[in-house]
Amino acid sequence: MSAIPGAEESADDEFASLDDAVHQRTRLAILTILHEAGEADFRFLRTTLDLTDGNLGRHLEVLLGAGYITTRRGYDGRRAKNWVALTPQGAAALRIEIEALRAIVARVDRDRK
Repeated sequence: MSAIPGAEESADDEFASLDDAVHQRTRLAILTILHEAGEADFRFLRTTLDLTDGNLGRHLEVLLGAGYITTRRGYDGRRAKNWVALTPQGAAALRIEIEALRAIVARVDRDRK
C-alpha cells in the first residue's frame, strides 16, 4: 500500500513502459549514437563503447531481433565494414524510453520538493 493514493498504479505504468531491449545501458547507448549519427560501423561502436566484438555483437542481435536496427555490409575503399543503422521502429522505441525516463525523473523531482 502506498502513502500516496494512486502512486502504485502510476509507477506501474511508468516502469511497464520501459522496454527491456532498449533500457539496458549498452543498448540505450547504441541507439543514442545511431540516432545522432544516422549509422555507424561496428568498429566505431565497439571502440566508442569499449566493448569486445562478442559483447557488441550480442547487443546488436537483441536490437536487430526487436526490429530497432538494420545491418549491412559495405566497403570503405578496400576495407569491408559492417554498418548499423536505426530503424523508424528503433527511433520510436528510443523516444518512448526517453519519455518514460523523464516521467520517472519527474516523480523523483516532485518528491524532493
